[in-house]
Amino acid sequence: MKNLVDFQGKQILIVGGSTGIGFASAVQLSRLGAKLVLISRSERRLENAISQLEGDGHAAYPVDVYDNNKLIETLELVINNHGAMDGMLYAAGTAYSLPINMITPEKMFWVFQVNTFGFVECVKRITKRGCFNHGMRIVGVSSAASLRGGISQTLYSGSKAAMDGAVRAMAPELAKKGICINTVAPGMTNTKMYEDFISQFGEESIERILIEKRQFRGICEPEDIANAISFLLSDAARLITGTCLPVDGGYTV
Repeated sequence: MKNLVDFQGKQILIVGGSTGIGFASAVQLSRLGAKLVLISRSERRLENAISQLEGDGHAAYPVDVYDNNKLIETLELVINNHGAMDGMLYAAGTAYSLPINMITPEKMFWVFQVNTFGFVECVKRITKRGCFNHGMRIVGVSSAASLRGGISQTLYSGSKAAMDGAVRAMAPELAKKGICINTVAPGMTNTKMYEDFISQFGEESIERILIEKRQFRGICEPEDIANAISFLLSDAARLITGTCLPVDGGYTV
């Protein structure tokens, strides 16, 4: 029987691939046969991530997506060294929480650069002629917060909603190149961001999300999101584009 989610012979770029959802996706995709190129800030974490992947031929490039010029240079280096990509996952992000009266243009730019502008830059570069193979799939990690906001989440929710909106606009343009582009919107997920959220708002805030805000299937694991991402990056999802797929335990129902 044919495996509909098969990445043998496929090369996938993962931006933000050393921790959290990006790392879980890297592990899953390597098990499915993909050759991976990982981009992340920390060289140490990248080395650790690469050591846990199945298969051979994976590569890693340390760069902070906040530094747009370095990001562009790194993307060009990736293509020069590894050739055209079959897929890209953008999992870099920051869950920076800030009350409205503390928002400044500098802090707004920082959050949007990491969560949105970096994503758009990666899409722009990776979809140039010679940088992708026909049938390429692109997935951005958005958030259920783009659909249901919360206190002190103006920048985070806004930046993720901007990603979703950009994808809806990109989809018909990229379809001309045979490219599908989508986002996934995780609910509260057991990552470092989740730990930071507990540290800032306390355990009772998690109970409120699970009960009052209806994430009734419980806290997501990174592997749950990675499974959805693997599907959207696969040939089985060839007619899905411009879509935000919630993987949120019921949070946005």
